[in-house]
Amino acid sequence: MLKLRFIRSYLFSPFLVNHSSSFSFSPNQTISFALRSQMESFTTSSQSSPKLLFRQLFEKESSTYTYLLADFSHPDKPALLIDPVDKTVDRDLSLVKELGLKLIYAMNTHVHADHVTGTGLIKGKAPGVKSVISKASGSKADVFVEPGDKICFGNLFLEVRATPGHTLGCVTYVTGDGPDQPQPRMAFTGDALLIRGCGRTDFQGGSSQQLYKSVHSQIFTLPRETLLYPAHDYKGFTVTTVGEEMLYNPRLTKDQETFKSIMENLNLPYPKMIDVAVPANRVCGLQDLESKAN
Repeated sequence: MLKLRFIRSYLFSPFLVNHSSSFSFSPNQTISFALRSQMESFTTSSQSSPKLLFRQLFEKESSTYTYLLADFSHPDKPALLIDPVDKTVDRDLSLVKELGLKLIYAMNTHVHADHVTGTGLIKGKAPGVKSVISKASGSKADVFVEPGDKICFGNLFLEVRATPGHTLGCVTYVTGDGPDQPQPRMAFTGDALLIRGCGRTDFQGGSSQQLYKSVHSQIFTLPRETLLYPAHDYKGFTVTTVGEEMLYNPRLTKDQETFKSIMENLNLPYPKMIDVAVPANRVCGLQDLESKAN
């Protein structure tokens, strides 16, 4: 089992945010949906986990969420970014600097087809940052993760769960399970599970049957109060829970054959960015730089 580690220590407490959108919760509460602004930052607090600094950031053109997590109690304040976008790299790095964090990882949940990842640009602007993606993605990165691996930042860690179906290499990153980890747990689901939906399965090795099995075996088996944060949302929602999606997801509450039929009849248009985004994202978002070098 791969265990990526920096230094141990550990805060998921109230902190200042740049915008008025913030919320707090206890493990037994159901999280209400909140409308997002064009570019938002959110914070959460938890009574049992006073060490995680968390921000939810938004890129409006592709409706992509980027997530910033850090162990705020550690002297170095080690941090990571999940699903950064090339167009908002400067914003994200400015926030990291303002909060006094040390960015150590720039991670992707999968090879995106609707935007170019910011991981390559981040590595160029912040030396020492390592890019992370699943080994199954077939892409370039500094670190390749597999199911069961742990990505450590301070005393906190993310567990890697394989959730293929939208693409072959999709993974979900889940906060750790333990008394010194954030409660309720949080899962960053990429495009595998969206709020009241899921990612399409008609390209990049997608499979509706595989996606159904992934969600039901790897995400719906988490505690029902687990907070779910997707890579995208198009209706103004920001967060959901395992319990909510098990009750209200219009696709994944169906049986497997019905789900397969739904996915086969979506009749979605060809992704407008796929021919640019996928080749670039397979090389850490630096396709243009590699082409010029050759």
